[in-house]
Amino acid sequence: MLYRLARTGFFQLDAEKAHELAIENFKRFTGTPLDLCYRQHLPNRPVECMGLTFKNPVGLAAGLDKNGECIEAFGAMGFGFVEVGTVTPRPQPGNDKPRLFRLIEAEGIINRMGFNNKGVDHLVENVKKAKYDGIIGINIGKNKDTPIENGADDYLICMEKVYQYAGYIAVNISSPNTPGLRTLQYGQALDDLLSVLKEKQKELAEKYNKYVPLALKIAPDLTDEELVQICDSLKKNEIDGVIATNTTLDRSVVAGMKHANETGGLSGKPIQMRSTEVIKKIYQQLGDEIPIIGVGGIDSFVSAKEKMLAGAKLVQVYTGFIYQGPGLVKNIVKNI
Repeated sequence: MLYRLARTGFFQLDAEKAHELAIENFKRFTGTPLDLCYRQHLPNRPVECMGLTFKNPVGLAAGLDKNGECIEAFGAMGFGFVEVGTVTPRPQPGNDKPRLFRLIEAEGIINRMGFNNKGVDHLVENVKKAKYDGIIGINIGKNKDTPIENGADDYLICMEKVYQYAGYIAVNISSPNTPGLRTLQYGQALDDLLSVLKEKQKELAEKYNKYVPLALKIAPDLTDEELVQICDSLKKNEIDGVIATNTTLDRSVVAGMKHANETGGLSGKPIQMRSTEVIKKIYQQLGDEIPIIGVGGIDSFVSAKEKMLAGAKLVQVYTGFIYQGPGLVKNIVKNI
């Protein structure tokens, strides 16, 4: 009820302004009696995945807390893990505004944010300060002005800086909002990137005497053949996990709706079925060899369970959380 009232107010605002206000309030409320507005006490539902123990299988997807400013607030809501970022080596403003749009009838969101963030050094400081006893994933990307052929350098810079503070590292090559980024998902370009990241992981594991798993985040807009190729690359390079999926460019489900023609990636309920299909297909290739984190349109315990039955070991929420609030996390964790 409380969240429904808050949502009514937030949804009167421009989507990005509402997001900024929410982040500011979470920062302000953390550690005060006001965090009772969203604090939830949930049962432990531990899950072993990527060599880590997650408190429960429900995580916050990357993109909501890009700079790691509200990790403790999301922990208080009961998330079993929190993925922050996407972060880039240098701060960048992202794409021109407006760049975030609600498709309310479809419970969807279109964004073309463009990796707006305060840079990896700022994120690391926030992660270091966070008093959260769950697992923090850090999602890394490349700067917009870094040529795609030099993209691996940006991932390596970020990886080196976040490694000792991350529970796991997510490699984002699937955002549709950075020009050319998705080309890194294909063939030799993917193999080359994963190979250098795996080498860096080995080097850093020795340096810090700590093994931090690497997960690759992929797009839903891939053919069956491309998914098979990606799975082959994941196995060949011994990548620790795969996050399926990012946002979609497909508008077939929302055609004709307000904002449906805005450029960017579509998330939320309209992507629910496609994301689950991708999970099924990659699970057929990977089995239990490489765990899958399922994300895309999760808006209930049932849709979370569908992802798990398709092969996901963990799930993440973003757009469903915007529409439903912390109660969504409670609903999934209590019933899982």
